[in-house]
Amino acid sequence: MTIAEVDRQIVEATQAGLPLTPAPYAEVAAKLGLKEAEVIDRMTALQARGVIRRIGVAPNHYALGLVANGMTVWDLEDGQARRLGAAVGALDFVSHCYLRPRVLPDWPYNLFAMVHGLDREEVEEKRGEIAKLLGSACRASDILYSTRILKKTGFRLAR
Repeated sequence: MTIAEVDRQIVEATQAGLPLTPAPYAEVAAKLGLKEAEVIDRMTALQARGVIRRIGVAPNHYALGLVANGMTVWDLEDGQARRLGAAVGALDFVSHCYLRPRVLPDWPYNLFAMVHGLDREEVEEKRGEIAKLLGSACRASDILYSTRILKKTGFRLAR
């Protein structure tokens, strides 16, 4: 899939977030030499095509007190991994969820699900909920806690 150059410029101008102003689309339009309606129409079309997944607020979970962050890892039966992974990903307390290949013999885990909480106890409770959901299809699990942030941004287009 390719996108028009003007659409790429709009994505680049907004990928770090919309300006926090009363008329953010007008500000983006002015920066790019476009009309506000064109920016809105193009972003709507990009979203409909799946180029832009969503437009929304990205809260800082640390500032909200969610300082315990654990990447839960799970060794699931391969035949059930896709179905169960989708169920885990649908949990409201899972921020992101991935299926990944195992790296045997050292790393048997194929499902990864990030969980945030006010403390480790809360994260462990949520991990327990995931474990119940996975049931006997889960052969092993672990959790990797964040200890410090090295970088935190969403995906960014590069020129």
